Amino acid sequence: MEGLCICARFLEDGDMFTVDWLIAELRGLVSVSGEPIQRLGAYAVEGLVARLASSGSAIYNALRCKEPVLPASMELLSYMHVLYEICPYFKFGYMSANGAIAEAIKEENRIHIIDFQISQGTQWITLIKALADRPGGPPHIRITGIDDSTSAYARGGGLEIVGGRLKMLAQQFKVPFEFRAVGIPASEIQVENLKIQPGEAIAVNFALVLHHMPDESVGTQNHRDRLLRMVKGLYPKVVTLVEQESNTNTAPFFARFVETLNYYSAIFESIDVALPREHRERINVEQHCLAREVVNIIACEGVERVERHELLGKWRSRFAMAGFKPYPLSSYVNGAIKALLGKYSSKYTLEEKDGALYLGWMDRHLVSSCAWR
Repeated sequence: MEGLCICARFLEDGDMFTVDWLIAELRGLVSVSGEPIQRLGAYAVEGLVARLASSGSAIYNALRCKEPVLPASMELLSYMHVLYEICPYFKFGYMSANGAIAEAIKEENRIHIIDFQISQGTQWITLIKALADRPGGPPHIRITGIDDSTSAYARGGGLEIVGGRLKMLAQQFKVPFEFRAVGIPASEIQVENLKIQPGEAIAVNFALVLHHMPDESVGTQNHRDRLLRMVKGLYPKVVTLVEQESNTNTAPFFARFVETLNYYSAIFESIDVALPREHRERINVEQHCLAREVVNIIACEGVERVERHELLGKWRSRFAMAGFKPYPLSSYVNGAIKALLGKYSSKYTLEEKDGALYLGWMDRHLVSSCAWR
């Protein structure tokens, strides 16, 4: 790791002769099938090379989560779903957010969930099943799924695939259900895109999406805060936030490089415990779902840098400025997440602090989850 940091420092100082020499040396030390730091190092080196060549965004787009075909089931299953299964990061976020939503809408008969990054729609399967068992019968659920064309790569098709899957599930569990697809980037959403109806209780879900929104440090259009103000104007029952606990948004290059190595080394170590070193699927997961983030953070600046994480403290101030108040997560949810983590490595940690939950690997917080009203 020290050699990588030295190289990044020389790059920041503009000593290209030394950078070229160090990159040649580092290439012999890193490997996509080595120790966690060697694997992360391989992608960090690519990030440094891309920064030199100003080709970071091209690599980022080329590494969109593509889909393998699994002959056993003949279904398309994205690498992101493999990551979903082998590590608890997504499940932690979805479970904590769903717990807050279920609590906030428990008395409501018409619910409108606005998901700013619907992805595969996986998050809503457990909530639909839980609401089906509600005493007195299930409520009417309407989900507005927001997604851009890029994410279709992770599904092998458009939002109709997600809507169809959730509709079938709702029919099976006898839950009145509507799905509405909004196929435009979250940063471009306006109130009229959401088709709000009178008499419905609104829940808004920001799961691992707000860090992609450009803010005041990128340009004059601060979509990060604009979206929060717009959502506040909908008077939602609850707004859920799940984010990576890392500080890469406004940090200068070298500090950002060190933070990226520290953060992603914990992620790579956690994957190391779940899948063998030589496992082809593990290499694919890291390459298509994590390497692209690493390269983007290291290589890109301005509007091209779309991975812009902030710590929960900064998100708190953004939500407070938009007029929100914290909505503490219930102890029942905490218990369910503890039970979930029992199925994974004992090195995962769960900490509750100031009404928010933090999932970590050993002594490093990796994902935070909280709710607002």
